[in-house]
This record gives sequence, structure tokens and C-alpha cells, in this order.
Amino acid sequence: MAKNKALKLKDIFGLEKKPEKGLLAFEWIVVGYTLLTLLVIFFTYTKLPNAQAMIVGRVRIIAIIGALWFVYRLAPCPLTQFARVGTQLALLAWWYPDTYELNRILPNLDHIFAQADQNFFGFQPALLFSQWMPWPWFSELMDLGYASYFPMIAVVVLYYFFYRYRDFNTMAFVVLGSFFIFYVIFIFLPVTGPQYYYLAIGPDNVLNANFEAVGDYFYRHTERIASPGWQKGIFYHLVEDAHQAGERPTAAFPSSHIGITVVLLILAWRAQSRRQLLFWCLLPLAVLMFFATVYIQAHYVVDSVAGLFTGVLFYAILIYLSKFFKI
Repeated sequence: MAKNKALKLKDIFGLEKKPEKGLLAFEWIVVGYTLLTLLVIFFTYTKLPNAQAMIVGRVRIIAIIGALWFVYRLAPCPLTQFARVGTQLALLAWWYPDTYELNRILPNLDHIFAQADQNFFGFQPALLFSQWMPWPWFSELMDLGYASYFPMIAVVVLYYFFYRYRDFNTMAFVVLGSFFIFYVIFIFLPVTGPQYYYLAIGPDNVLNANFEAVGDYFYRHTERIASPGWQKGIFYHLVEDAHQAGERPTAAFPSSHIGITVVLLILAWRAQSRRQLLFWCLLPLAVLMFFATVYIQAHYVVDSVAGLFTGVLFYAILIYLSKFFKI
């Protein structure tokens, strides 16, 4: 199949001439992360409230990987290949809150990052941004940017599947690899972000720049501040509903929303050699995303800036490894 040839319907169901025999590279990343976190669970078992459920969940994910591999071996075609990638992307919704289960046993570090923003700006951008620009139209723009995160992932994944299929596994390796590198950081660097930390220390301390270390406060507390902005907005409700469904006091530094968005932008740029239409369509949403992370109080500015740099770094590392291992 030519590198840039679009998949047709018959190609999606057509059997591959040289099917992959073993696990794919991105699946080995999932297996590696599973084993690493199992090791952490065994060493901290008595401190984890849900250790048994975490172990069972990991066994199920390994079983899912094995089952999908078996289905692919029975019918090695692009459709079953897509199922392997799509399933691991969907399971990120399970892995993300799982980082909280592990990092909650470590002392919280938000006071360091809130102080970093204070030292640089002289105030808390995450607190004041939405107050300076409370207009409904601006609020909806910010929430649109934040809500575009998963659609952007879907668009890039589908584009590579239909138009760059020979690079599909490389794309999956880079995207999923970036996610799991972020998750390793989140486990060992417990930062919750303003929406949790501001509530924990109270508004007076935030206004007076008194950023107390809260220790193990988030071991038992998962309350957060509702997102600021126009509460009647469609995109506001999309973001708030998503937070209520799966958000935890975890994963603030560096911002994986920004980092993964940067990875997607680079992949979009590489996907098209001439007009770069995909890249230019995603770029405005990425810009909105950067400001939205602070506007809705999900991140400190230092988190979002770090997300920019780590996104580029993770892409460079993973694309090098993909070539080194001939993925």
C-alpha cells in the first residue's frame, strides 16, 4: 500500500499480506506502564485504599490486549488494527484517574507551583483571568478550546488511519507513548492544579499569596471549585460535565492537554506535505486550549508552559525511538 494512498472500503476489510506477529510497539508501552505501576502498587499496597481493584483492573487490561491481538491474528486487516489502537486510546479514561490513586500517598506540591506563578506575575493568573474577561462569548471560546481536546485526538487518529495508514502505528506509538510518559510524571509529581488547591487553602490565602503546603490533604479530599465562566454556555457544560465525570486532583504539571496538543500539531504538520490544511485547522483550537487551561483554573501558567516544551520533547524522543526500532 503506497504511503499516502487513501484507504478504500475494501482495504479496511482486506487481509494484510505481512501481518504483525507480536504485540505492537504502543501495546508494549501499555504493558510496560502496567508492570511499572504494579510494582509501585506492591510496594505501597498498605497505603492504597483501592489496591485490589487497581490490580484487577490491570489484569483486565492485559487480557484485553491479548484478546485484541488474537482477533487481529484471526483477521489481520486495518479494521482490527484500528480496534487495537482505538481501544488503548479509550482506556486512557481509566488510566488517567488511576494516577490519583497512586500519587495521593505522596505529599502535595501545589504550593511550589502556585508560588512560581506568583513570583513571575505578582498575582495568580488562574484566579484573575476569568474575572478580567467574564464575557459569555469569551468564556465559551475558552471552553470550546478545552472541549476540543478529544475531538482533536480523534481527527488526527482518523486522518492517519484513512490517509497515512503506513504511518498509523508510528502515530499511535507517539501519541500513546506521550500519554504514558505524562502519567509516570503525574504519579511521582503530585500537583492538582488551582481548581483543587485554591479550595484546599481557602480564598483568603490565595488572595494574600499565602501558599501553604497541604501535605496529604488530597489523600481523602477530591472536592474542587466549579469552572469559572458563563454557566449557561453549551461548551461550559461540556467541560464541567467532563470534569464531574472523570476529573481527580492529579495531573496538573506539566499540562498533558497542552503537551498532547503539541504532539498532535506536529503529527498534523507531518501528515500533509503541501497545504498543511489539517495543521491550520487545529492550530486555532490549540491556541484556545493554551489559554483555556488557565482560564478554567485547571492549570497554573507554569504547567501550560511546561506542557509546550514537554510536548516537543516527548515527540522528538518517541519519533527517534520509532525509527530506531523500525516501527
